[in-house]
Amino acid sequence: MTTLLDELTWRGLAHDQTPGIAGRLAQGPITGYVGFDPTAPSLQVGNLVPLMLLARLQRAGGTPVVVLGGGTGLIGDPSGKRAERPLLSAEQVAENTARQRRQFERFLDFDGARGARMVDNADWLTGLHLVDFLRDIGKHFTLGYMLQKESVRGRLEAGISYTEFSYMLLQAYDFLELYRRHGCELQLGGSDQWGNITAGIELIRRVVGREAHGLSAPLITTVAGTKFGKSEGQSVWLDPALTSPYQFYQFWINVDDHDVERHLKTFTHRDRDGIAQLMAEQLRDPGARTAHRALAADVTDLVHGAAAAAGAAEASRVLFGELDPDRAAPRTWAMLAAELPHAALPGDITADAPVLDLVARTSLVTSRGDARRQIAQGGIAVNGRRVTDAAVTGPPLAGGYYWVQRGKKHSFVFTPAP
Repeated sequence: MTTLLDELTWRGLAHDQTPGIAGRLAQGPITGYVGFDPTAPSLQVGNLVPLMLLARLQRAGGTPVVVLGGGTGLIGDPSGKRAERPLLSAEQVAENTARQRRQFERFLDFDGARGARMVDNADWLTGLHLVDFLRDIGKHFTLGYMLQKESVRGRLEAGISYTEFSYMLLQAYDFLELYRRHGCELQLGGSDQWGNITAGIELIRRVVGREAHGLSAPLITTVAGTKFGKSEGQSVWLDPALTSPYQFYQFWINVDDHDVERHLKTFTHRDRDGIAQLMAEQLRDPGARTAHRALAADVTDLVHGAAAAAGAAEASRVLFGELDPDRAAPRTWAMLAAELPHAALPGDITADAPVLDLVARTSLVTSRGDARRQIAQGGIAVNGRRVTDAAVTGPPLAGGYYWVQRGKKHSFVFTPAP
C-alpha cells in the first residue's frame, strides 16, 4: 500500500489528502469507497476518474467498495451544480441503479478475499427516522461548518434548498455506516467532493473516536478549460446503447494533443516506461498519432471489451483510408453500418449488376441522373475503389456488405439482404 500514494501522485490523481494518510497506508491494506449517485441510466466518462481510483486501490492490495446511491440519489448532490437538481422518482433511481450496477464489473474484481464489494446506501438511508437522525447525526455539525463547504457556499447566492443542503450530512453518514459495517477507513472522489469527504471523516471522529482518511483527484478539464466528458456538447456514456463503442473510441482518439499524456496516466494502466515510449514515438511522428491510438484502444477495451475495441479501431482505419476495405472483418462493417446511413441490399443487386443501380439506391444522390453524373465526375467509390459508368457492382465485402462513398466525407453502407 505504500506505493499507492506515489502511484496516484505520479499519475496526477492526488489533489487533496488527509495529513495522516501516508502513515496509514504504510501499515497495510485499507478498505476505501467511492459513491456513485444514479442520476442517469449510465455512468459517463467523467465517472472514470473515481473508477480508476478504486481500480488502483485494488491493484495496490486494498479493498474497494462501490456505493450505489439509491438513497442519496433521491436527494441530489449540490456539488459542482449552479442550480437545484430536478428530483428523480424512486422508480427512476431504482432503474438507474440497476443499469449502472453491471458497469462496475469492467473495472474491479469482485471475487476472492480482497474482492471489491458493492452496496446500496438506500439500505441504511431510506429507513432513517428524521428526529433520530437530527439528534444522532445533525448535532455534530454546526451551521457555520456546513456553510464553509464549497458545495454549499457556491450555491448561496443562487439559492439552495434544505433538501440539497442536507446532502452533506447523508454522505457523511454513509462513511460512518461503511466504517461500522465494512471497516472502511478511506473515501475517494473528485476534488468537488472534498467537503463531503471531510464531513464524513469528522463524523467518524466524533461518533466512533477513530481516524479515517480521504483523498481526492483533481477535476479533469480539457485544454480549453471546459468540463471533461462531453463530445459536441453531449455526454459520452459508458453504456454502448447510449454511446456506441465506435463513437466512444473516436472521443478518445480526438482528444487534444496537449491532453493525451495526462489521459494515458489517468485512464489507462500503462506504466511509466510504456507511456514515455508512446510519447517519444508521438514526438518523432506526430501524424501517426500513436499515443492517441493507444489511449483510445486501452480505454475502449476497458469499458467495452477487447473485441469492441479492435472493431472500433479497425472501423476508424477503414473510414480514414488507412486500411483496405477488403481486409476488414464483418464485425467492422456491422459497426460502421450502425454509425452511417444504411439500408438492406436490394434483392436485385448482384455482383454483375451495373454499379449505377447500386449507387442510385443510396441517400448520397438525389436521383438516378444525379448518380450517373457523380460517377462520371469520378466522385463515387464502391468498396474503396473509384467506379466508372461501365463498371459492374462487383463482389461484396466480408459478410456481404457494400460501402459506397461520395467524396471523402459521405458514406452509405448496404447490409446483407435479410
